[in-house]
Amino acid sequence: MYVGRDMTELTMMPKSEWEKSELAFFHHSLQQVMPYLNVEGQAIHREIVEEIEKRGGLNRGEADYTHGTKVNYD
Repeated sequence: MYVGRDMTELTMMPKSEWEKSELAFFHHSLQQVMPYLNVEGQAIHREIVEEIEKRGGLNRGEADYTHGTKVNYD
């Protein structure tokens, strides 16, 4: 279950200030409904993808005993 800021709050700030977990969650959510999104929704999803790419993807550099290498948004 996602625990974090909602889309209403996040749309008021630049994607560069979003946490990786927020980017991961909303990327996954919008990816699931992409065929049903209007042009504005598709643009938001594209901006999220571009920000993820700017940051080098969603993988963590190293795993440790409490975290894997994939960003978890639960």
